[in-house]
Amino acid sequence: MRTLVWLADGTWEACVDAARGQEGEITLLYVVDNDTMAALSGSAGLLGRNSPTQAGDVLAEAGEAVLTAAERRLGRECGRAMRWGRPEREVVAACADVDVLVVARDGDRLVVGPRSLGHATRFVVDHAPCSVLLVWP
Repeated sequence: MRTLVWLADGTWEACVDAARGQEGEITLLYVVDNDTMAALSGSAGLLGRNSPTQAGDVLAEAGEAVLTAAERRLGRECGRAMRWGRPEREVVAACADVDVLVVARDGDRLVVGPRSLGHATRFVVDHAPCSVLLVWP
């Protein structure tokens, strides 16, 4: 069985913990959001002081740090992947050849229903071409 674990900021720990029980090959995925990159390299306020290259380097380092921490937390050998783009689209594309996607709820925990998932997570749950294991953070 091939499992993909989406490491989203703020919820990745719960996903890694849930993936520990999965058999077979595990791949950790971190997606750098193009909107975040644009904000860091844009011309507004203090964030505008960074060039696109500097912003990309900062985001790549942050992604590598999350991947390293997640691999340590998982406690076993696994694959690692970093993608750049719209997170919801990149995660769905990365699911093309896996059996299970592990993702955490990221919406309002006090609300039952669709708002219990953020926009990107809702898109992934609705469009993933594989089984989805949805966990509470």
